[in-house]
Amino acid sequence: MNYLYRNNAANRIAWLMKTLCTDNLPASTTRCYSTKLAPEPPNVAKVSASGSNVPAERKSIIPPNYRYVYQEFLPDPKVEWRNSVREKLERKDMLDRRANIDIPEFYVGSIVAVTSSDLHAENKTARFVGICILREKCGLRARFILRNVIDHQGIEISYDLYDPTLQKIEVLRLEKRLDDSLLYLRDALDEYSTFDVNMEPEILPEGSPVPINDVKVVLKPRPWYARWERHNLQGVANIDEHTNERKRRKAEAVAQPWEKYDLMKEYRRTIPEEEQKEIFTEIYSQIHSLELARKKMKRKRTFVKPTKLA
Repeated sequence: MNYLYRNNAANRIAWLMKTLCTDNLPASTTRCYSTKLAPEPPNVAKVSASGSNVPAERKSIIPPNYRYVYQEFLPDPKVEWRNSVREKLERKDMLDRRANIDIPEFYVGSIVAVTSSDLHAENKTARFVGICILREKCGLRARFILRNVIDHQGIEISYDLYDPTLQKIEVLRLEKRLDDSLLYLRDALDEYSTFDVNMEPEILPEGSPVPINDVKVVLKPRPWYARWERHNLQGVANIDEHTNERKRRKAEAVAQPWEKYDLMKEYRRTIPEEEQKEIFTEIYSQIHSLELARKKMKRKRTFVKPTKLA
């Protein structure tokens, strides 16, 4: 009896090991309890985290600037906030929204005009022109802030990028700034945040790089919105004029220049490049077709049929 029991137990363990090694796993990732992967055959489509087959040759087609133009498609890098099902559904909703409204390329520092529905306005619509001072969050929660000084009064409006009440987003001047956030314009002179509400759009030649505006703003005296001497700002000219030795020593005490060399902290703050490629491969075909369709419609609108002279 003991021999039969041991024999049956050994058979069960062997069958269980075989099942764990082969069931519910793709052929390219078949593994047992060891960490070695089976050799991958050449030109085999890789299976992404979302379950879609991604050919290796398609990954090179995606433009490298997609991660900057469509940065809201990248999920939050915090592990505790990740949910693959929710992220996939959000990307589908974002693509559906982009099919109804043209969301152009713009960055922090670009001059943008937004037309939104407003029940209290005369024509039920409101248009605001301003400089983009912040872009943050991801997915359907992505938002941006526009700032303008009108009648010597600073006005800021925060918009959700995929808000259904937005009717039109126009980029009047496409450019970048030296810093990723321009919140310090709240403490700068008004001239750096003043823009004409009737400003005409400046059209860049197709294929030209996005210009970088290297202007350095002048801050007003304290009090400030934040302790800007601690932020290592590149676009501020006179920050040392409003700081004394005591504030400078405090800024040096809380500075963390070694963080840029901490690879694990940088890894936790960003999405790995392999996962970025999977995400942009999933959305590339739809976004690319929308871009081509809009370019075709734009060419049709700009074409003027010649009239026959009498």
